[in-house]
Amino acid sequence: MLRYLPKWILRRAKTLWGSFGSRKFTFAEAEKALDGDDSRMVAVVLSELKRSGWLDASADAEHARKKLYRFTHSETMKEVVKIEIVD
Repeated sequence: MLRYLPKWILRRAKTLWGSFGSRKFTFAEAEKALDGDDSRMVAVVLSELKRSGWLDASADAEHARKKLYRFTHSETMKEVVKIEIVD
């Protein structure tokens, strides 16, 4: 079940979706996509998205300590990216 996301996380989720869509991505790729954020912020965003049910994380087959992330609800994200976020 998906949980509510604060606006600051939703903005970053939309950026990540725009960069990766439904394909898998690494932490390093997420850092590049969220160019203005430092690695600690990227870690918080990925953790919150995972905890809220928006992302799935699995171990990388080549590097067991690294994770691969993927959005869990592609159809929902397609609708979310259409929403304009107003402060």
